[in-house]
Amino acid sequence: MEFKILRNIENSFKQIRLFSFLFAGLCLAVTAFVIWKSYEFAEKQRQKIYVLDNGKSLMLALSQDAKINRPVEAREHIRRFHELFFTLAPDKSAIENNMKRAFLLSDKSTFNYYKDLSEKGYYNQIISGNVIQRLEIDSIRCNFDHYPYAVQTYARQYITRSSSITERSLVTSCILINSVRSDTNPQGFIIEKFTVLANKDLQVVDR
Repeated sequence: MEFKILRNIENSFKQIRLFSFLFAGLCLAVTAFVIWKSYEFAEKQRQKIYVLDNGKSLMLALSQDAKINRPVEAREHIRRFHELFFTLAPDKSAIENNMKRAFLLSDKSTFNYYKDLSEKGYYNQIISGNVIQRLEIDSIRCNFDHYPYAVQTYARQYITRSSSITERSLVTSCILINSVRSDTNPQGFIIEKFTVLANKDLQVVDR
């Protein structure tokens, strides 16, 4: 009889010990889950910016990781520069205005290319011949694996004269470096080492 009582007591202790281990494990699991959710919540809160509007109202703006948007901004920067630099009208002030805006997105290499064309009388021919030049971007290839970022741009030029329309291929290369964002440079890049790799006629269509 005593042996049976001892066995019952021993079994009870084993059950209590098992339940204690299970309870402790459950507590640890709940604690770990709470810590993980708290950390996740804190991360989400760090991605939010609270902005005061004239010191009166409180607006909530989500901040984004800049690295996510940099490839998109880089391509837009390249696209905008090429549109400004290669879209020409037979108007001296319009050409100069476009060039000034393009120079704000780039370094001296683009000015040197512009100066070279000017010395050859290219822009004077545009004005005197009443020529309209339009650019269409085909593709922009950026290498974001290494900084500064190497870029190649493939585009087509359409040169409209009174008697014909000339289609030309245009291939350029450059590198992009990070810069300060501003009203004149919203993407925050500067083009360096700008080079025209190819620029040849594809076809001429009579008007």
